[in-house]
Amino acid sequence: MKKSLSFLLIGILIIGLVAVSGCADNTDEAAAEELVDKVPVYIVGTEPYFPPFEYADENNSNEIIGFDVDLINAIAEDQGFEIEWKDLEFDALIPALQSGQIDMIVSGMTITEEREESVDFSEPYINAGLSLAVAADNEEIKSLDDVQGKVAVVQQGSTGALKADELKAEGIIEEVIYLAHVSDIVMNIQSGRADFMINDLPVTKSYMVQNPGVIKIVDDDIQSDSYGFAVKNGNTELLDMLNAGLANVQADGTYDEIMGKYF
Repeated sequence: MKKSLSFLLIGILIIGLVAVSGCADNTDEAAAEELVDKVPVYIVGTEPYFPPFEYADENNSNEIIGFDVDLINAIAEDQGFEIEWKDLEFDALIPALQSGQIDMIVSGMTITEEREESVDFSEPYINAGLSLAVAADNEEIKSLDDVQGKVAVVQQGSTGALKADELKAEGIIEEVIYLAHVSDIVMNIQSGRADFMINDLPVTKSYMVQNPGVIKIVDDDIQSDSYGFAVKNGNTELLDMLNAGLANVQADGTYDEIMGKYF
């Protein structure tokens, strides 16, 4: 009887060990599957007051929409990553990228030599030159040649601001007003505080479509520029994914669909 009991206990012990081993194997497999299925999430910095590239949905102010948004979402889907948006002022984007608060900038950012010293840019994804706009009833300023002694209003940290600074340094214009958002820039023109604005051509055109009869473009060939996505210097892994994804959505027609939607 004792011998039978011993065999019984040994059998129970073996079964228990096999069960524990099986649980461990299942746990390891589950952990491995979870690791494989985990999708990388990148924090994207943007200044969402720049239609049609990025702006708040009028039906849901917490949702950012626009050309840049659709494009980077298409690239993310193609490359297998997800996005988390972070709302920042435009001139705070590069510092936030450098400090690690965000992983990339998607905000209608013009590729310039000065910025390339601070960040790494993707391949250009759209051409966007500078334009000069005035109030719709302004008949005095017809081109850049007519701004002597005038006051410019621009978006702080933008290439339009750099151009205005250049004109002021040359003694051509009297003053430059720096503001955060396009709507505020236009208000300054309407109020007469500023005489003209220098801003990215597609953005100015979009504003005019949404708000007809407020401003008009009098010079659309001030400077030729291109936009790019920006990542921290040396982040070649993310940069390669952005460039590969951009090439793929351009090749499969997705890019053209997004262009048609916003332009």
